[in-house]
Amino acid sequence: MSYLRACILAVSAFATLGFLLPTAAVAQDKGLRSLQTGDDSRGWEAVGRLDLGDRGFCTGALIAEDLVLTAAHCLFDKTSGVSIDVRDIRFLAGWRNGRAAAYRGVSKALAHPEYVYGGHDSAERVPFDVALLQLDQPIRLPSVRPYATDARPQTGDEVGVVSYAQDRAEAPSLQQVCHVLGRQSILRAGVVVKPGGAEFDTLVLSCDVDFGSSGAPVFSLRDGALRIVSVISAKAEVDGQKVSLGTPLADHVAFLRGKLAEGGSSLRPSHVRVLSGGSGGKFVKP
Repeated sequence: MSYLRACILAVSAFATLGFLLPTAAVAQDKGLRSLQTGDDSRGWEAVGRLDLGDRGFCTGALIAEDLVLTAAHCLFDKTSGVSIDVRDIRFLAGWRNGRAAAYRGVSKALAHPEYVYGGHDSAERVPFDVALLQLDQPIRLPSVRPYATDARPQTGDEVGVVSYAQDRAEAPSLQQVCHVLGRQSILRAGVVVKPGGAEFDTLVLSCDVDFGSSGAPVFSLRDGALRIVSVISAKAEVDGQKVSLGTPLADHVAFLRGKLAEGGSSLRPSHVRVLSGGSGGKFVKP
């Protein structure tokens, strides 16, 4: 498999991956379904739109009463590379047609320390493109239930994704079934870093994403429970077929939660350079 080049969702062009696309799996994917009504949205209220001041929006998901999981690149201005002031970030849980189940500000934002926003496309960033936001107040509503997280899925597994995007900003969309097409270890300076190590992998997914889907939760269904196994980082192409790239959670969530508990809240500026499951089932409405 060749060196992975990805188009981060904050920019406009697709990139090409050296990857053999298993078209049979993609053919079994389900299309997006807009969650326009209360019945449609039931069980998905903990997915929300993450408004970034006047810089647009991403998607995030509640994993605790006061913690939102999203992509690290959402926390940086795509033009300047400067970190966005947390006071400008709002989480709109279950945002749908002009109303949210809950509105919260953000008190802390912590991107993975290995993530460096360089303002240019780089597949090196995808395995670390994950961040946690601490809300200024917990969300304690019976209808907004935080999701558990889990280890990375395996190639061929069925997953699903709930996301907002540029042409569907007013209601989330559910893709009930898409697939893990494969994974690839990153290269740094032409050298594979810990090949096969989950923390350095990029997941290649058949899920349908677009601008605004950054940070969207990728779910698996195991033992009757939904668990987030990845977050959407980028979109790309394989032999003309649109795919998405996901950041495996590995130990990232536990690590970031520990750092937040210690009082950490930092976003690495763009000029700093660091060189350092089981099968899912078909989704039903939870």
